[in-house]
Amino acid sequence: MSGAPTFAERAIPLARDARKVGGQPHFREVFGALPSALSWRRVALLAFGLLVVAPARADVYSFIDDDGTPRFSNIPDDPRYQLFLEEPRAHPLGAGLDNPRLQGRPYHAEVRAAAYRFALDPALIHAVIEAESRYDPKAVSGKGAIGLMQVMPETGRRYGVRAQELRIPKKNIATGAQYLADLLRLFEGDVELALAGYNAGEHAVARYGDTIPPYAETKAYVPRVVGFWKALRVPSAAETSGRSARPRL
Repeated sequence: MSGAPTFAERAIPLARDARKVGGQPHFREVFGALPSALSWRRVALLAFGLLVVAPARADVYSFIDDDGTPRFSNIPDDPRYQLFLEEPRAHPLGAGLDNPRLQGRPYHAEVRAAAYRFALDPALIHAVIEAESRYDPKAVSGKGAIGLMQVMPETGRRYGVRAQELRIPKKNIATGAQYLADLLRLFEGDVELALAGYNAGEHAVARYGDTIPPYAETKAYVPRVVGFWKALRVPSAAETSGRSARPRL
């Protein structure tokens, strides 16, 4: 995977510095710093209450500041933030999360967790890992891509993940999956364009008019990953009925 430190032509709306996200107040405006004497049980109830009334998806992240103060936000724009409370939600993939074809594959627990969190097909994450590293967590490319999903350090920094953390399989999978999910949103669910962006960078896909860039590596990479994905995934209704279509999520 080739990462790009800046966005060109089009941008993934990460809203890292936004004061409002999805029309709701940034949680730091509500309880950016809470007194350390406040019990974690009361904190959890308060956070859950905010999730219930929030009109859009709003997971809560937290960390303990140097002075012992717990801090909370729905935007994890500090690398110290860890997921504290996940908003309950139905997963759009349904049975795809429990695909029997994936049972027993390496790192499946980590893949399934990332798939649930970012609303991805776990078979697609496995396909990217197969193509990128063949499940070697120590893989490092000549261009500097790291780990199972071959995440570039620049891409990791977009999501507050340091290069050394990308060597941890769970972190690597989560970061690569988050980037892939953002690419799918950017390219409106088009799996082939998202994979092209994962390999060549989203700016390259945009530069060529939202088509797969004419790079030999990318032109070979996209069908290879799609082939792995189709072999692993639960077939769609269109596929089982014999209709062919460009793959989408």
